[in-house]
Amino acid sequence: MFYFRGCGRWVAASFTKQQFPLARLSSDSAAPRTPHFDVIVIGGGHAGTEAATAAARCGSRTLLLTHRVDTIGQMSCNPSFGGIGKGHLMREVDALDGLCSRICDQSGVHYKVLNRRKGPAVWGLRAQIDRKLYKQNMQKEILNTPLLTVQEGAVEDLILTEPEPEHIGKCRVSGVVLVDGSTVYAESVILTTGTFLRGMIVIGLETHPAGRLGDQPSIGLAQTLEKLGFVVGRLKTGTPPRIAKESINFSILNKHTPDNPSIPFSFTNETVWIKPEDQLPCYLTHTNPKVDEIVLKNLHLNSHVKETTRGPRYCPSIESKVLRFPNRLHQVWLEPEGMDSDLIYPQGLSMTLPAELQEKMITCIRGLEKAKVIQPGYGVQYDYLDPRQITPSLETHLVQRLFFAGQINGTTGYEEAAAQTESCSVARLECSDMISWVQEILLPQPSLVAGTAGMHHNTQLIFAFLGVIAGINASLRVSRKPPFVVSRTEGYIGVLIDDLTTLGTSEPYRMFTSRVEFRLSLRPDNADSRLTLRGYKDAGCVSQQRYERACWMKSSLEEGISVLKSIEFSSSKWKNLIPEASISTSRSLPVRALDVLKYEEVDMDSLAKAVPEPLKKYTKCRELAERLKIEATYESVLFHQLQEIKEVQQDEALQLPKDLDYLTIRDVSLSHEVREKLHFSRPQTIGAASRIPGVTPAAIINLLRFVKTTQRRQAAMNESSKTDQYLCDADRLQEREL
Repeated sequence: MFYFRGCGRWVAASFTKQQFPLARLSSDSAAPRTPHFDVIVIGGGHAGTEAATAAARCGSRTLLLTHRVDTIGQMSCNPSFGGIGKGHLMREVDALDGLCSRICDQSGVHYKVLNRRKGPAVWGLRAQIDRKLYKQNMQKEILNTPLLTVQEGAVEDLILTEPEPEHIGKCRVSGVVLVDGSTVYAESVILTTGTFLRGMIVIGLETHPAGRLGDQPSIGLAQTLEKLGFVVGRLKTGTPPRIAKESINFSILNKHTPDNPSIPFSFTNETVWIKPEDQLPCYLTHTNPKVDEIVLKNLHLNSHVKETTRGPRYCPSIESKVLRFPNRLHQVWLEPEGMDSDLIYPQGLSMTLPAELQEKMITCIRGLEKAKVIQPGYGVQYDYLDPRQITPSLETHLVQRLFFAGQINGTTGYEEAAAQTESCSVARLECSDMISWVQEILLPQPSLVAGTAGMHHNTQLIFAFLGVIAGINASLRVSRKPPFVVSRTEGYIGVLIDDLTTLGTSEPYRMFTSRVEFRLSLRPDNADSRLTLRGYKDAGCVSQQRYERACWMKSSLEEGISVLKSIEFSSSKWKNLIPEASISTSRSLPVRALDVLKYEEVDMDSLAKAVPEPLKKYTKCRELAERLKIEATYESVLFHQLQEIKEVQQDEALQLPKDLDYLTIRDVSLSHEVREKLHFSRPQTIGAASRIPGVTPAAIINLLRFVKTTQRRQAAMNESSKTDQYLCDADRLQEREL
């Protein structure tokens, strides 16, 4: 049972907040009619809200089922968004007209771009968020979204019907059963259950059934999914205690201030809602040997650490860090929870020790000697479903029109500043020496960013993007349009979904820039160029205003780059025009303005002062000027990377038949192990099949031959059919003439 309190209360989100009895919803006759929607979204967390609004933007009548309307937009763990790798996802969410980026620009209390010492391809936009303000702004947005209705209710089960013959799957979902026995029908259903599937909270040796502190878990729905044949796993995560602000001695700690100016997440905003001088600082402290001693002496009182359930590798609890990295100091970031909040979030101190030991440990830390714990930290263990059971559109293989988004797929945004390297097991392309050199200079190495501020808990981000993709595709499924799929060459979300659907995960998945093969092309600054136009044309999820702005920016960039290429002077003249630039005067050939812009000391403002016409107009828009600088920085190496992208796209263009039965086909030589892996993951392209662990290169070659042979046979049959039809039509015409 997916338990929601207050079952039966309806909130119409289309500009009103009326309440309806369930059976009377939009009914004009005496006999009550069962409610019917295009899309139902179960769960009102970050993935659920993005999924529901995305489906509504695509034109689908959407129902969002949540345990309580007043918890929509609640940030259960660290109130922050973005970071290294995750800032890219924020921009991609926004490029598809998602909510979280715009809401963050209205709700942040500390904005900072991480990884500034590297190139702009790996900059990480991040913001510390005001919990209260974010929730208010998100609820306002949700409850005023056209075509979206919000209901407080409890989902007990799924309504299943016969499958559609033209699609794979053992059955089709057609609605949900609420806890009171009433039913709501829909064409597509999205599950965004977070940590609620058989969720269990752990503090010390005590356990309590809960999906989140104060909310009951979903038991019945988890059982339904298991009975349907879904492979279920178990994961865990945790959150640190909350500390009273007035009990902390900030005067002896390292203070970190926000950026000035602050960079907004959304492409539609020129600035954030709050001035840099009015934003709140964060503070840094560290653990010490006393902390290690308390942890090691009390491991017998901590069942969460002893469990075999896999937790987040990149944001482990303090107990796990002490065990993995003994005799080391660990960072603790003291982060505000809001402008008027009295609580501080000690990032890096996720723990599940008994409450009294948590307070004892915290008071051992510098600056926290007199700290008062308001709420103890706790762990959460929950079910997730193997993501290899979903397609790149996030629709399940087993049940047609059922979509999974968020933590149910084994994702997380948790990360911790740890000195260890994560290698991407799917990266298989060798770069040229030039690109390797550029990546070494411009891209982050985990050991170098280990001390970077802001590498924090942030589950909501990956959930948000999966929600957007699930909402779009659930809506497209209703209208029987092709799915909206982002490939590895188009965005970080493409890498995320491809990793999950081909590799699966045995621990909470974390997004890293190191997982992305084409980092120089998939930058935060160009997410709109990559996704907004597609979102408007292929999915219909982007507003006309945003689309027109993206088109203007794209054409302005192309025009600006063309103009910069056309302006050529000698190196000595450029040196005279821009003396602060380290331009060598020994070059004999003319130098383009685009090449001059690559120098660190040069920007569009200095170029426009040197050559006012025709460059002055490109400095009027700050974003345009900055993006021209970035395009110039990567111009030479992007050419090589674009060639590699084309090679990968050729592999991805080779589609595998959706109804291919890998276990029984006889025209291709595949081992039993490879057949089982392909049958379970059901890759949609040759490229995706090649990334599945255990699928050998020889198997890929044999599969490729089979696909090409099948395509040729099908083409020949189609041609023969056309010829037969032509001859038949000719005979009929001759008969009519006679």
